[in-house]
This record gives sequence, structure tokens and C-alpha cells, in this order.
Amino acid sequence: MEWWVILGLLIAGLLGLMLIRMPVAFAFMTVNIVAAIFLWGPDKGLLQVVKSIDDSLTNFALAPITLFILMGEVMFRTGIAPRMIETVDKWLGKLPGRLSILAIGGGTLLSTLTGSSAASTAMLGSTLVPEMAKKGYKNQMSMGPIMASGTLAVMIPPSALGVLLASIGKISIGKFMVAIILPGIVMATVFMLYIYLRAKMQPELAPNYEMEPIPFGEKLKATIIYILPLGFIVFLVIGLIFLGVATPTQSAAMGVFGTMILAACYGRLNVKNMIESVRETMKVSVMILMIVAGSAIFSQILSFSGASRNLVKIVGELQISAFSTVLIMLMLIIILGTFMESLSILMITLPIFIPIAQMLNIDLLWLAALILITIEIGTMSPPFGIGLFVMKGVAPPHTTMGDVYRAAFPFLALDVAVIVLIMLFPEIVTWLPNSMKH
Repeated sequence: MEWWVILGLLIAGLLGLMLIRMPVAFAFMTVNIVAAIFLWGPDKGLLQVVKSIDDSLTNFALAPITLFILMGEVMFRTGIAPRMIETVDKWLGKLPGRLSILAIGGGTLLSTLTGSSAASTAMLGSTLVPEMAKKGYKNQMSMGPIMASGTLAVMIPPSALGVLLASIGKISIGKFMVAIILPGIVMATVFMLYIYLRAKMQPELAPNYEMEPIPFGEKLKATIIYILPLGFIVFLVIGLIFLGVATPTQSAAMGVFGTMILAACYGRLNVKNMIESVRETMKVSVMILMIVAGSAIFSQILSFSGASRNLVKIVGELQISAFSTVLIMLMLIIILGTFMESLSILMITLPIFIPIAQMLNIDLLWLAALILITIEIGTMSPPFGIGLFVMKGVAPPHTTMGDVYRAAFPFLALDVAVIVLIMLFPEIVTWLPNSMKH
């Protein structure tokens, strides 16, 4: 059978199973098993699947995924996040678009805790949207910033999706965690600047309101208690990797240890919270590890069928620049993102994109950062981006999907602007990892 027929059947099978709502991990494993039996026969095919699962999961580099998830779960369930948001709120004063900027600031900080765009959107949406509605904020300045802040969750370490992307793409996890810091900060800054200027020009979108003055001492005390410890945990996770003192696995373990100490200091570390954190971590980790195993088998099937080799050959014969190739890749991810979720997109695209990028000598750190941002654009892209439905779920009852779509569009445009900026200035991604101590 021709390689392109096999590739078409694989992708059609995946999409078909996902359309009937089979979980992503099971959909990939089902298609992989059927393809392996077809290509290698029942005995050899199943043996190859088992061997591939064993090889892909007995890999110490995957340990940070589980540890980052556990760290986020402990932070989330011990209730540290709301206090942190309240502290940021105290410093904003009468800034135009104050609550919208708080959503971005809160999302940036929450990203170090949850690592999940859906979790961040849900938490901020349920906390801030009702308050924004009371203060007369329009949808563009309430739901839009919250959805945008949710996309920051995977762009600022620790990022479980970032670790997964690096693992599947055979990229240094430590370097990639450091590489996405500046792009994440740039995104947050662009969002805040847009909100400030829009609120200045159209104050009716985000009306000012009276606030009780907060003494400087109270703000300083809250910052020392709730923000500085978080900075120490971020140092344990990222600073130790950057300084070359610890591997990603070691720094993730230190992050979990620091988080537990912090929760204990706040008096929120108890048996119930720990059991819930471990249970949820196990659920998410098993799903992610199944996806990693599925990706490894998928890559082998593509290689055996000749799909990877022929796709690379076709791209090489097209006589188009590496820049144009990257643009096509990103456009494809955005299209997939309108009806698929992040993990599915990674699984389908990376085994195809990475060999092409290596053939064209494209910097994999730079490409991976662009892919991560583009995948998050997909989470808030109509019609079926998951962030849109999470936002609809926590929005006021009268909110329509049309309202959610309209609120998302300006921030989608800002995300695209950040991608253009990174494509024009790759140093935004490469500077920090190149400065690392090895």
C-alpha cells in the first residue's frame, strides 16, 4: 500500500475516533495497534507495540511531567492562588482596565501553579467575571483577558505541555523550559499594554470605580507573605536549571518539596488535600504517559510506512524557504486547533514536523516555542477551542457563544502579533537558553 494512503488512513482513523468522543490516549493506541497488526502481522505487530511502550516510558526524562502536575495540584488545592490574586489586586489602584489587567497578572502567576490553560481560565473566570459584571465591564474587557491569560499557563514554566512537547520532539527539556520564559513575559506585557490603551481610549468598556485606599504597609506585608515565597519556588524550578545546578527532574522535585513546605506554613497542608492532589496527579499523568507511548508508536509506523521520509523529500523538492515552511506548519496547527485539543495536535503534527525541521536546519527550540503559542491560539479559536467552552461554562447565564467569540478575537490577533515578533526576532526564544550554564 502507498505511504500516503497509510498516512491518510491513520489520520482519518484518529479523527473518526475523536469525533465519537473516545479519549485521545485510547484513540491513538487503538489506531496504532490496528496499524501495527496490518503492517507487521499480529505477533510481530503487538510485540513491537509493547516494546515501543516499554522503551518510551522507561525514560527518566518524563519524570518532570508528573512532578510539575503534582506541584500545581498541591498549590491549587491548598488555596494559595486566591490570596496571591488578592495581593496583586492591592497594588493596581485606579489603573485603567484594572480588573482586566488583574486577570492577565493573575493568569501569569497562576501559570506557575496550574500549568493548564483550562484550569487557569476556569479559576479566573469564576472569580473575576461576576465582579467585572458588577463593575460594568463589557465582555471584551472581562472574558477576553481571562481567556488570553489562560493561554499563558503553558508559556511560563513549569509547563507540563511544554515538557511533553520537548519529550516528543527529542528537545532538551531544561533548555526548552528556559526558552519559553521570555515569550511568555512578552505575551503578558502585550496583553496588559493593549488593555491599558483600550481602557484609556474607551473608558466605557472598563469603567473606573471608587476604591478604599490600602496602606502601603499592608500591601508590602501581603507581598512578602504571598508573592515572595512563590518567587522562591519559581527559582527552585527554573533558576536551578538555568544555573546548571539541577536537572529538570531534580528541580521539579525541589519545586514539589518547596510547595509542600509553603502550604504547610500557610496551615493548608492536610491529608485530604494531599490525597486529592495525588489522585488527580495520577489521573493526568497516566493519560499523558499513554499519549507519549502512543506518539512513539505513531512515529515508528510513519517511519516504517515511508511517510516521514517521503514527506521530508517532498518538502525538500518544493524549493520553498524554511521560513515559508514554518508558516505552513503554524497555519496547519491553527486550523487543527479550531476543532482539536492541544495533546491531539502535538501527537499528529510533531512526528511529521520534527524530521522536516531537522532537514531544513530549523532551530528546534525556536520552532517548538512557536508551536506551543500556536497550539494555545487554537484553544481560543472558534468554533470549538476548549478555552471558549470553559469560558462559556463560567460566564454569566445570559452570555452567548457569539459573545465569547467576539471577546476572544482581539487577543487572538495579539497572539498572532507575538508569533510574528518571535519569527522576526528568534533571540526572544534562543537568548536565555544560550546563556545557560551547562
